Amino acid sequence: MADARFVPPEVLSPAGDEARLKAALLYGADAVYVAGTAYGMRTAPQNFDADGLRRATEVVHAAGKRIYITCNILPRNEDMAGLPSYLRFLNELRVDALIVADLGLLTLAKRYAPEVPLHISTQLGVFNYETARFLHELGAKRVVLAREMSRSEIAAIASQAQIETEVFVHGALCMCVSGQCY
Repeated sequence: MADARFVPPEVLSPAGDEARLKAALLYGADAVYVAGTAYGMRTAPQNFDADGLRRATEVVHAAGKRIYITCNILPRNEDMAGLPSYLRFLNELRVDALIVADLGLLTLAKRYAPEVPLHISTQLGVFNYETARFLHELGAKRVVLAREMSRSEIAAIASQAQIETEVFVHGALCMCVSGQCY
């Protein structure tokens, strides 16, 4: 008998611009994650301005797929003033999730984008089920687990945390984050 908790994996692809977004959808992504021109950690891609985010959301939803917006900067005090209006904008777009890496930004997202599910970025460093449970209590729907984890560690969190889990299956491995050098 199949496990009643089994959910098929979601194929999630980054999309730094409109061409990559369309390619990800064409080649089978269930969801894409993109960044606006502010508040995202990835600075190399073109990213999307407000009109681009609006168009991208329309294209993705028309294809019956999901779009997640990275709001995963580690914000400084000067970043906080612009976040409420940006989060309200994303809430109005009805994006499918925000990916956040900071507890203060998580708090603002709950306040200014209350209809948007919250995913916790791998940059927050979730290595155990107690952290995952705590983030769920704070309102997160999903945690993107730390990339350095073994399959058995991932399985333990997935079975004990009562929160959606996401893992990277390939890609660059960032090896130095403030206070978390490997």
